[in-house]
Amino acid sequence: MTNSWGSRKTIKAIGMMSGTSLDGLDIAAVEITEHDKKWSFKLQEAETISYTTEWKKRLQTAHILSGTELTALNAKYGLFLGEQARKFINNTKFATDLIASHGHTVFHQPENGFTLQIGSGAHLSTSSNCLTVCDFRTGDVVLGGQGAPLVPIGDRLLFSEFEYCLNLGGFANISYEEKEKRKAFDNCPVNIVLNPLAEKFDQPFDKNGELGRQGKVNEALLKKLNALSYYRHQPPKSLGREWIESEFLPILNKTELNTRDKMRTIYEHIALQITKDLSGDGKMLVTGGGAFNSFLMERMQALTSTEIILPETNLIDYKEAIVFAFMGVLRLREEINCLASVTGARKNSCSGVIFLP
Repeated sequence: MTNSWGSRKTIKAIGMMSGTSLDGLDIAAVEITEHDKKWSFKLQEAETISYTTEWKKRLQTAHILSGTELTALNAKYGLFLGEQARKFINNTKFATDLIASHGHTVFHQPENGFTLQIGSGAHLSTSSNCLTVCDFRTGDVVLGGQGAPLVPIGDRLLFSEFEYCLNLGGFANISYEEKEKRKAFDNCPVNIVLNPLAEKFDQPFDKNGELGRQGKVNEALLKKLNALSYYRHQPPKSLGREWIESEFLPILNKTELNTRDKMRTIYEHIALQITKDLSGDGKMLVTGGGAFNSFLMERMQALTSTEIILPETNLIDYKEAIVFAFMGVLRLREEINCLASVTGARKNSCSGVIFLP
């Protein structure tokens, strides 16, 4: 190790995650321990801060702001993150060594050489009075990678007992070992397309998949969605809001189906896209908000013999925040936290920018 962090067996870290589905800010307080080159963690405290209507609107429309407005929002959101972290620390009395923040994605265009997660690290570290690590994606993009998915380093080192790790958030992403290399990619959209449809019934999301369960699969729509060129591409690959707007929604909006039938067809699409990437062997850990969708779980299990494992609620809710805390620890220890086999970068890297309060 090249610094003092490498000599510490246990490090206390807070991970902060805001996903594309905008269901809130996840905060996880984690004790991370290394022993004989093996890692373990204990989730001590966790909380989800729901976004106010005002914050949700700000983040939803961030991509259409002017440069000046976006810069101002980056600072304001950084202060917001710092304030939430400070409140969390005061309430839990968790004596953290660092905060690791994913930020909130506004642009993700690795093919054009850039990605942007707002939530200024300088503002966050100063307002929380904590050492902060953020901007985990940019370094990988500069190395020619997708900058995503990032969580597979945690899947490999913290959850190695599972053959597959699947996260169901705004998008579905999966990770697994293949020929002693970690492979991971975004499968398809999930809540980023389902939630807006549920909102037509005055529901923030489709609880247990009940709205979609009432609909019928439309084979014509299903065929068009499955034919999207992204699904023919080999990994590394990742999805963003831009793809939804340019590729997915135009197909969805052209159909005159009722909303329940649209949802039912999307559920079938999701289940098919995920299960086609499974060998049928072993166990798959499923986390993220979509894991609570019992109808989606039923459809996936009906299409694969791979055993679907739902862990305790806290792990379903906070796995990504836990892994970002872990990534922050690896960054401070100057160890690899971003895998080229996953992102397609020229080499593995130690990604993230450090800010001192």
